[in-house]
Order: sequence, then C-alpha cells, then structure tokens
Amino acid sequence: MYTGPGGGMYSGPGGGLYSGPGGGLYSGPGGGLYSGPGGGLYSGPGNAYRAITPPWPVFIKELEKRNLHQQVNTVRKALEKVGYKF
Repeated sequence: MYTGPGGGMYSGPGGGLYSGPGGGLYSGPGGGLYSGPGGGLYSGPGNAYRAITPPWPVFIKELEKRNLHQQVNTVRKALEKVGYKF
C-alpha cells in the first residue's frame, strides 16, 4: 500500500487516510465516506467512485498488520460516525 501523495495510506490531501475534502475519510461530497453521487459509499447508478483503498475491513486489517494502531482507530471512528457497522 502506497504511503506517498494520493496513496491509500497517505494522510495528506487526497490520501486514503485524509479526513479533509476529497480524502478517503472525508464524509462530505467527493469523499470516501460520502454516500451521495461521487462518494465512496454511493451505490446508485452512474459513474461509480473508484477507491484508492481496498474495502474498509481489508484496509483495517492491513493497517493492523503494520502496527498502525492510531490509524486503525482513526478509520474505525470515522466509519462508525457515518453508521458503518463492524
């Protein structure tokens, strides 16, 4: 998993661990946790979001394998905030 800019494990703008606009942990429009058109949790018709991260449970396991416990907690909290059930 790539840790540089735009990568799934990158916490800067556009990365999978970024919680700002456009990031994987962002719950607003265009974010990975957004359920509207263009979001990572959108399940409607049209151009589907193309995630840079694997499915959330797989992503969490990969973070745990790398002993990135702070990131695991961040991801879990963000997912729980939008109603994701583990």
